[in-house]
Amino acid sequence: MSQDTVVSPAPPARRTYEAPRSYERLRAHVEVPGSKSLTNRELVLAALADGPSRIIAPLHSQDSERMIKALRALGTTVEFVEGTGSFGDDLVITPAKPLAAGTTVDCGQAGTVMRFVTPLAGLAAGDVFVTADETALHRPMGEMISALRDLGVDIDDGGNWSLPFTVKGHGHIRGGEVHIDASRSSQFVSGLLLVAARFDVGLHLTHTGERLPSVPHIDMTIESLAHRGVRVETPKPGEWVVPAGTIRGKDITIEPDLSNAAPFLCAAVVTGGSVSVPRWPVHSTQPGAMLMEILPQFGARVSRRSGILTVTGTGQINGVDLDLSAAGELAPNLVGLATLANSPSTFRGIGHIRQHETDRIAALISEIEALGGRAEELEDGIRIIPQPLHGGVWRAHHDHRMATTGALIGLAVDGVVIDDITTTAKTLPQFRELWEGMLAGNGDHAA
Repeated sequence: MSQDTVVSPAPPARRTYEAPRSYERLRAHVEVPGSKSLTNRELVLAALADGPSRIIAPLHSQDSERMIKALRALGTTVEFVEGTGSFGDDLVITPAKPLAAGTTVDCGQAGTVMRFVTPLAGLAAGDVFVTADETALHRPMGEMISALRDLGVDIDDGGNWSLPFTVKGHGHIRGGEVHIDASRSSQFVSGLLLVAARFDVGLHLTHTGERLPSVPHIDMTIESLAHRGVRVETPKPGEWVVPAGTIRGKDITIEPDLSNAAPFLCAAVVTGGSVSVPRWPVHSTQPGAMLMEILPQFGARVSRRSGILTVTGTGQINGVDLDLSAAGELAPNLVGLATLANSPSTFRGIGHIRQHETDRIAALISEIEALGGRAEELEDGIRIIPQPLHGGVWRAHHDHRMATTGALIGLAVDGVVIDDITTTAKTLPQFRELWEGMLAGNGDHAA
């Protein structure tokens, strides 16, 4: 396949989607594609490595496509090669030496691209223009701009502290000690850690904010670096030290995306049925791994045998009180589940999801109320008071997790219509196919 050709599944022609209602207890086996978070981390590390890498069973989606295009713009060679997984080719990455400049990186809606590629662009010997979709220009970047300037990177942002901007690279980054407030996104920390071993003197990074969301994603970054020979020291919580050194080229197999498994596993709880997901890892830094502890609080039974995770609903959905600061990306689906519970639920520690693809707290409240439900905004979360729901339009707000939440509620409510199901292509292009296969009792995906 040509190195200039990026293959990603074509978005469904029909944007609106009448969410299927389920009248039976599900019995399904659903295989989900690879993790977006791991795929994009490994792509960046492969671009920085001392030799070629192969990424096995990666995610092919809009976000990973944006990352591949960004790396190619910087001169990295990314080739598609036949793989053995169910969801498309493997990737072989050959680093550029040096990184190219005089180019543009379009991040689309991908937070991982804007936060991970910006430090990488500082290693190029020349200008790299970084932009994004109009609907993503609001996403926080000021903290990253400030930190990179402290580390010796010139960035021309027109004084706006946001995208778009030009990284004026000098072929290297000095590095050293820097402070950052990552309260609005753990991706600021991950983006700096991923590139830090290539800084002249490494990195000593300290988080200065009162809270740090999505810590498992930082742990994921540290573990990914360790697999490639880079040791990150953590003298104390919120502080990381990365010595200058070599990032090894390596073959890496990507785990299934455990957060993308959430709507399918929650579907078992909604219908009182059973849904199984294969290749569920024994250990994972993905926030989705927390579903094994979270879903039993809603009243489900969870088991893992021979690498297959099975969630079984009991016909009852309990209200919950959850701190989701470590797993904010699970919040939309879990909030959707809570609208169908037998008592109120409170979700805390998720104030940062206001700065995701949309203000997810405001969007959830708006759409739940549009279906007759009741939801209250909290300073750092949301409270759900279950009410009888009716059909209507569920707006996706350009957000893949809002779209899957609408589909989840539609399992129990007649007439829910999602205004744009194509938003799921951001991280799970096969969502509609897998969802309908699950409902048909045939959740297996065959490439």
